[in-house]
Amino acid sequence: MVLGVDFTSRPGRKKPITCLSCVLNDGALHAYQMKEWHSFNEFENALRTAGPWIAGIDFPFGQARKFIENIGWPPLWSDYVNHVQNLGRKGLCLSLESYRSTRPFGDREHRRKTDVAAGSISPQKLYGVPVGMMFFEGAWRLIEAQVKIPGLQLGAEDRIVVEAYPGIIARKLIGRQSYKNDRKNKQTTDQRAARYSVLSQITAGKLVEEYGFRVEVSLPLADDPTGDQLDALLCAMQAAWSWTQRRNRFGVPLDCDHSEGWIADPALFSGATA
Repeated sequence: MVLGVDFTSRPGRKKPITCLSCVLNDGALHAYQMKEWHSFNEFENALRTAGPWIAGIDFPFGQARKFIENIGWPPLWSDYVNHVQNLGRKGLCLSLESYRSTRPFGDREHRRKTDVAAGSISPQKLYGVPVGMMFFEGAWRLIEAQVKIPGLQLGAEDRIVVEAYPGIIARKLIGRQSYKNDRKNKQTTDQRAARYSVLSQITAGKLVEEYGFRVEVSLPLADDPTGDQLDALLCAMQAAWSWTQRRNRFGVPLDCDHSEGWIADPALFSGATA
């Protein structure tokens, strides 16, 4: 089973964690069930569900090495994740804000090597898309669940989690055109058209050569104006591609920084074998 998970740092009725279940078989990724988790308990239970499965989850699993070294956190991923958990949500916010205040403009929020390659924002960010809080709420739960994270954590061989970033796929298809918004008064018909364009190009086979499989969808994923359901599909595509690379480190490059982690996508992988 392949899961695509669009994550949030404060799940609830208005903004759940969105999970799309898929199966990869005979060269096709078939999406068949959408679930919404309104609490972290549901997310934690899913991580502990017996495998085999692989999940692509949309939040930064780690922080930039430059930031870790500058702020004096433990260098090992699991150690600094546990350190952050001990700080608590408020403590992490204070640490990030204090760090920013001491840095010159343009060097306040650092990106990991994979963020630079993917075009994603710094995992320190607290505002706009609060990925810093998503890291806080998500990373320690992956440790507690003892899942396998290629490049970061040894764990259950039949419960595998990779970091996903749906923006990579969306930009391949529609550039930087907006296709979603959580705020109802900012949701537009142009965004709806963009979501349908992404979905129709995917199901028409636009990315088959790059990802190595067809995508079959019968669910109305593009109708969701927040984009969470469509993003869950894009996360599932990255997880499925990672599974096809399981004999090649799940698509984690040889030069991956194992304190930072890596986003699973063919555009970020050289293809070199170990």
